Amino acid sequence: MLAVIAAPCVFAADAPAPVKGDRSPAAPLATAVSTVTGIAISPLLGTGAYGAYQWFTAKDEAARAALPWFAHLAFWLPALLVVGACAAKDTLGATLSPGVKKPLDVLELVENKVSGLIAAGAVVPFTMDAVSKMIVGGRAAAAGGALPATGLAMIHVANADFSWLLYGLTIPFGIAIFALVWMASHAINVLILLSPWGAIDAVLKGARTALLGLLTLTAAVNPWAGAALSIGVIVVAYFAAGWAFRLTVFGSVFCWDFFTGRSGRFVPRENDNWVFSGGNLPGVPARTYGRFVQRTAGGLEFFYRPWPWRPVRTAKVPGEKAALAIGKGLFFSSVIAEGAGTVFLLPPRYRGHEEVLARAYLMGGGLRPAGLHKAWSGLKELFAGTGAKTQLV
Repeated sequence: MLAVIAAPCVFAADAPAPVKGDRSPAAPLATAVSTVTGIAISPLLGTGAYGAYQWFTAKDEAARAALPWFAHLAFWLPALLVVGACAAKDTLGATLSPGVKKPLDVLELVENKVSGLIAAGAVVPFTMDAVSKMIVGGRAAAAGGALPATGLAMIHVANADFSWLLYGLTIPFGIAIFALVWMASHAINVLILLSPWGAIDAVLKGARTALLGLLTLTAAVNPWAGAALSIGVIVVAYFAAGWAFRLTVFGSVFCWDFFTGRSGRFVPRENDNWVFSGGNLPGVPARTYGRFVQRTAGGLEFFYRPWPWRPVRTAKVPGEKAALAIGKGLFFSSVIAEGAGTVFLLPPRYRGHEEVLARAYLMGGGLRPAGLHKAWSGLKELFAGTGAKTQLV
């Protein structure tokens, strides 16, 4: 299975290989867009496969010693083994109990975050820097070793070296592409964490792997076709950015609470607690992080920002306090409104403190078990439902 997953990335990892006979300066950039997009879809797999390709295609041991750190055997082999272990976990997910699988899903979520940071900080800049050098080198070769003169020769700047400007533009461009696509891809890991069934996890992971395989194979056949497909992926990631950002924040908070055991040293406030919106808070996208506030007049409100730099917005909680209840889940609980469904999702830190929170907000419904029935309704909310429309404003 590991070979099947890794092979497409290896074929597309060679970013400098343009279409045969195409010496235009944009040809390496077209291939680089596909490479960066592929790495962003699965950072650990992409980085490991990219490094493995460079290691296997190196001419000799001296050339291998000069490769970047991610192309050394000590990195790419363990990286691909971890990818294989994650694939095995998803394959066996349907047979594992939630108590075993969900902690493994949390570990994979953390791995995706760490590998994403590594790729964004090292692999992507390295790739774009190499492309910039190829573009400059290609132009110099076309001019017989010197950069071609332009109409600017009349003011004596024809042979000025603007390669530094090219480097300064391509690297931020590559990181911006990576950030957009990675965030959308990372949302799949959070969906797997929220999913109540292992079969859904396998479908989500399989769809992402299929996209990665299609992208890399297309780029290997024709870099321009790969770049066109990559641009399509980038456009979709842009319009899904709000949805993906909220899922990324949700996953980050979930992992922090889970690994730090925060529930053991946390006590809910009497008012103004941080929660995530559910799929049934009018006008608020699902999994928006904000403050659950009880006003002096008695009403309940939710304060949030659509994006960190946007002004604070306010939404009224539907129903009366007497109609609110807390559903206790296996890993995290939720606030439910009678007749309205899930209003808030509580981070794992609230596990064991649900009764305190219910008293603080005078919830008349008290505590309720959240079992299989909640899992069915949660599946609909998992994919954003009617209350989780993406907002980019």
